[in-house]
Amino acid sequence: MARAIIMMMGILVFVAITMFMGILINLALFLHWEDTSASNTGFLRSECILIGITALFRRYALFLFDAFHPEVKPEIISWSPRITLYRNFLSMEECDHLKEIALPRLRVSMVVGNTTGQGIVSDERTSSGMFLSSKDPVIKEIEKRISVYSQIPVENGESTQILRYEKNQYYRPHHDYFFDLKRVKYSGQRIATMMLYLSDNLEGGETYFPKAGSSECSCGGKLVKGLCIKPTKGDAVLFWNVGLDGQEDDSSLHGGCEVLSGEKWLATKWMTRRTRFPSHRYPISSV
Repeated sequence: MARAIIMMMGILVFVAITMFMGILINLALFLHWEDTSASNTGFLRSECILIGITALFRRYALFLFDAFHPEVKPEIISWSPRITLYRNFLSMEECDHLKEIALPRLRVSMVVGNTTGQGIVSDERTSSGMFLSSKDPVIKEIEKRISVYSQIPVENGESTQILRYEKNQYYRPHHDYFFDLKRVKYSGQRIATMMLYLSDNLEGGETYFPKAGSSECSCGGKLVKGLCIKPTKGDAVLFWNVGLDGQEDDSSLHGGCEVLSGEKWLATKWMTRRTRFPSHRYPISSV
């Protein structure tokens, strides 16, 4: 056991030295880039240094997470919209913990009106849900994991929401990005969404992307065109609400198919361009 620990520490030290050398090389490249093209990009020398250091340390953090969480298996399942499936992102114990703390606090879910920006009850969405506190150590660990794999800082995440869909419940296709300019100005646009599946003892309840390809798939027992993701307990799905140009991506349209039997549980994390704000006041949900 002691020998294994020593070997692991040796590997980490070697990687740290390699990453440090990489930082120096990348800083030199960033500084050269700034000297030759800063007039076109508007970046300062100090900003180039910060960009280089931040990118490399996030890469190092992802390496460490991969080393200690080898069970997490990423798989790109769509390029338009950009969707990545992470197998075994949560443990069974983490899934059960989230459901246990959410169950007594579930309330009827709402959506945000496109014109008013206020939360309203709508037949577009028939689930129940609640928002979690990041003070819980399990939730805090999960949010760190989301940040590492999405490469978006924890501070840019809204509060995590737990949702439950029972038989015959659904969420019609919608976009997670904001249409209300006041919301965008206040919080920044939602750039990405991660959904964590907490149960799989159900029929139906797929997450449906109607503009992700033209293949046929089953959505709530109906044959449709697009991409359908069947909930698997412990898996996670990350998709981007904006394209590579930074503009809202219409192909990120998605919905929650009708649950035919059982219950669908999931946690949703939205990530914005700006740092955290009191998101629990704005209960629009993913599926």
